[in-house]
Amino acid sequence: MKLIIGNKTYSSWSLRGWLAAKQSGLHFDELTVPIRGAEWERLKREMGEVQPSAGKVPILWDGDAVIWDSLAILEYLADKVGRDRFWPKDAAARGMARAMVAEMHASYLSLRRELPMNIRRRFALPGVSGETRSDIVRILQLWAEARARHGSAGPYLFGTFGAADIFYAPVVTRFVTYGIAVPGFAQSYMEAVLEHGWMREWTAAAEEEEWVIEQFEQIG
Repeated sequence: MKLIIGNKTYSSWSLRGWLAAKQSGLHFDELTVPIRGAEWERLKREMGEVQPSAGKVPILWDGDAVIWDSLAILEYLADKVGRDRFWPKDAAARGMARAMVAEMHASYLSLRRELPMNIRRRFALPGVSGETRSDIVRILQLWAEARARHGSAGPYLFGTFGAADIFYAPVVTRFVTYGIAVPGFAQSYMEAVLEHGWMREWTAAAEEEEWVIEQFEQIG
């Protein structure tokens, strides 16, 4: 398999696809392409009609299968290796995890727009908009409910690391980048995510990247 991802510093959806590939336990080759750069434009031209995602990352190639969109990649890999590797075994927990992942996949547009992912930087914000504040409150409520109801088996949202943690991992990095104040339970969860070996690997690689996208370096 080959996984095409964007800059590790900025690309939240690439992080989700990459974590899903890691979680699968399957071997994959990784191709990092600087988004908005000449190499990415060349690759899009070469892929042509085979790549129907409007030039977005991540993209998973597995033989004749081409899967774009991070959630589709996760589900494709879950079909290959067994769904229990990604989703809780308990039906109630699994239902909640699916709902949380779907909400993360489709929502929180204000947070995404106002607080873009930038792993290398730390910004001191005077405040955030009301819409973004609502997004943050909603996420913290979901984290609290998941941890209280289904998180007793470990430090992650549903105890063990899985799909929900994969999809909220970029939010964890955003909260750190922008100094978002969170309650103690959320801080403990965030520390567990950031200390995960795969997150440490991703963050270390992001720190070594030379590419800079200026619009994500100037906030406010």
